[in-house]
Amino acid sequence: MSSEPLTAANEETRLILAAQAGDKSAFTSLVNTYWDRLYRWLVQVTRDSHAAEDLAQETFLKAFSRLDRFTAGSNFRAWIFRIAHNNWVNLQRVNRKQKAELPEELSEWEPGPDQRAQDRDDLRSLLNDVAKLAPDFRAAIMLRAEGELSFKEIGEVMGVPEETARWRVFKARQRLVQMQEERENSKTEK
Repeated sequence: MSSEPLTAANEETRLILAAQAGDKSAFTSLVNTYWDRLYRWLVQVTRDSHAAEDLAQETFLKAFSRLDRFTAGSNFRAWIFRIAHNNWVNLQRVNRKQKAELPEELSEWEPGPDQRAQDRDDLRSLLNDVAKLAPDFRAAIMLRAEGELSFKEIGEVMGVPEETARWRVFKARQRLVQMQEERENSKTEK
């Protein structure tokens, strides 16, 4: 008798099957596995921690209600992120006016030593630059950076081919570098 080693994928499939059979604690384990990563990504794309929390909750509620439609063994992470992406797109349709503020956690940082202050300023500038990206580019790069999704998974989440996802991440990075260079050039001209 050979017993298959328990891998993360096997454990996830076991939890999905148990949740589909009505085991709520199994679904809770799935939520616990993906909540932080999904929430961080949603904070980045919404630029609003409260909206991100609402979207994350809505995402998992929808996932739970549609769990019977999910094929165990498929890419659960991509499926969850796809639901979240659709929720975010729907929110954008409702709220066309978008805020360009930093998340509360960043805007309330206290000044520290010079190096930390510079790092914080650099991070703030980067987040402001990310916020200025077109929504599809912002979503793609944050799925890659925060969600740690592959280009194929990003494509699945955003409903585009893998190459389009790859191109969006590339163009977002390219634009972020360009914005940083423009900022540096403006500093040296002063």
